[in-house]
Amino acid sequence: MGKVFKYGKDVDTDQIIASQYLLYPTIEEMKVHAFESLDSEFIKNVEPGDYIVADENFGCGSSREQAPAVLKACGIKAVLAKSFARIFYRNSINLGVPVIICSDIYDHVENGMELILNMEEGYAEVSGVKYSCTRVPEYMKNILDQGGLLASLEKEI
Repeated sequence: MGKVFKYGKDVDTDQIIASQYLLYPTIEEMKVHAFESLDSEFIKNVEPGDYIVADENFGCGSSREQAPAVLKACGIKAVLAKSFARIFYRNSINLGVPVIICSDIYDHVENGMELILNMEEGYAEVSGVKYSCTRVPEYMKNILDQGGLLASLEKEI
């Protein structure tokens, strides 16, 4: 269980981590600036195991891998949205950040609500109500559990 951080449509990678912070040498240094222009309180309130719930087209904009890497470093357990920008979706899986399509939940949650996600069965639960989400297949769960596609491939090599 984790709390919800709710964001609207077309949240781009520059809102997740602004380009001026890409010059920092580590993700740990970058993460303190996550969502700085969109939600100045995010970094003060986020805790490991929390969730992002968003409207359509989350992660649009540039193809920077630092955006999902920063979310992972902040402890975000998963991002649930109506839809994702394709490159953000792929980068997230590569880095081990679950990205779940859950089209009905957005209109029924607010910041700070407690959310339970069951990726295997394909639902998110808030205030006792279950919302259908994409189900994560076993092979994908294994990739995510290993830290992403890149980490999974490194273990195979």
